[in-house]
Amino acid sequence: MAFDNNNRGILSKNQNKTADNHPEYSGSINIDGTDYWLSAWIKESSKDGKKFFSLSVKPKDAVKQKPKAMQEDDFPMDDVPF
Repeated sequence: MAFDNNNRGILSKNQNKTADNHPEYSGSINIDGTDYWLSAWIKESSKDGKKFFSLSVKPKDAVKQKPKAMQEDDFPMDDVPF
């Protein structure tokens, strides 16, 4: 029987951290058959000083879109008074 990786994930120490806002841990997780990037930061509670993980997930198939370049057709010339 093949290993079922559904609803499982992994985090490991982020070896590529170059800035303070980068996650301390990174990895991936599969939720209901969809793969996500998983990031974790170690935070400390201001109330009692206890440490906890703050998590973020992003779909792996999400593509960062560049802003669309302005085209000449984006500026209709019919409204220009001269």
